[in-house]
Amino acid sequence: MPLASEITRIIDLFQFPFMQRAVISGILTGLAGGMLGSFTILRQLSFFSDALGHSTLLGLSFGILLGWNPTAIVLPFAVLFALGVTYLLERTRLWTDALLNIVYSSSLALAVIVLSFTGTYKGGIHQLLFGDILAVHTTDLFICGALLLVCALYMGLTFRTQMLITLNEPLAVARGVSVSFHRTTFIVLLALVVGISIKAVGVLLISAFIVIPACASRLLCRQFKHHIVLSASLGAFSAVVGMLLSAGLNLPSGPSIVIAQLGIFMGAMIYPQFYKAVA
Repeated sequence: MPLASEITRIIDLFQFPFMQRAVISGILTGLAGGMLGSFTILRQLSFFSDALGHSTLLGLSFGILLGWNPTAIVLPFAVLFALGVTYLLERTRLWTDALLNIVYSSSLALAVIVLSFTGTYKGGIHQLLFGDILAVHTTDLFICGALLLVCALYMGLTFRTQMLITLNEPLAVARGVSVSFHRTTFIVLLALVVGISIKAVGVLLISAFIVIPACASRLLCRQFKHHIVLSASLGAFSAVVGMLLSAGLNLPSGPSIVIAQLGIFMGAMIYPQFYKAVA
């Protein structure tokens, strides 16, 4: 049967090491992205993650131009860029969305100019923009695993503080919480997650990768703890589903993951109405 042979073909694909690395990478980055994404949307930093994702293309471009490992340069670049943008947001009187628009648009323009000086510009731009999770190496898995562990430990140990800052920042300040320190630490972790996830989903889709699972979880959960756990779970689950779509239909991996997330989000919108109708 065609269906049976297709399933066998997909199973055979997952016997290859590069596919196994891709799935593990998708799960690890999906967990980290979903975990931080739950706080990102509640703190209204969704556009910040979008701007950060676009801006990391500039770091990748310099890495390609200099012949360095893109992963080695994009992570410190993402952190420094995030800290710089945070500084500008705190020191200027411009509207947040306007400043972020300036930052990511100019960074994207500079990145394209830098890429134009490299011989890999025409051939590699698609991979940079839309990702290629099949290009993940073993080193990337160790970085993803370590980053997920750091995020889980930090958010777990400071959960009450993070919740207070997210829901009522003035009250957190009144209680003596170092809001600036925790905000900066969160931004650094978010920048690292965005930077390491670029290889999987690309520059143009990284914001959706962070935001969509968190939004779907928000539609299904009202309790803060459940929202975080479900967001991380949906991030990992959508990565696996996206990889299955990519392998089964021979589609690009990054867009396939985001499409899987979109399907989960639409299901989350429909489920409450369906549940009420049945009940």
